[in-house]
Amino acid sequence: MPQIQLIPASAEGALDAAEEAVDLLLDAGRAPGDVLVLTTGDPHPWAAHELSFGEASYWAQHDAGDDVFYADAAQAERAGTRPVVVYAANGGAPDDTARTLPSALTRAGALLIVCGDPQQINSVLGASV
Repeated sequence: MPQIQLIPASAEGALDAAEEAVDLLLDAGRAPGDVLVLTTGDPHPWAAHELSFGEASYWAQHDAGDDVFYADAAQAERAGTRPVVVYAANGGAPDDTARTLPSALTRAGALLIVCGDPQQINSVLGASV
């Protein structure tokens, strides 16, 4: 079971909190290819940009595994396991977190960092994080 770290954030602030978490991970020496970032609401600007070139090249970058990869949490099943998953609960439908957080947890090899509303996150994970 990976370690779970919760960073309290509003839906509006979750993506910024996730960005800060990624920066801290990289500053601490974590390899960029070790990190997967999942979003529940609007896609990360990088993902939106890369998807404009088509799904094939977007997922090819995921498969190459040499950089931080950003994906919609609803696509977590398609993403492979990475040592660290950063999950940004940045909006979407009310049940999106309940539906996608468990699969984010299964993708995290060592650490799951969840940026979002602590009450919502704790209710999904069933325990105080």
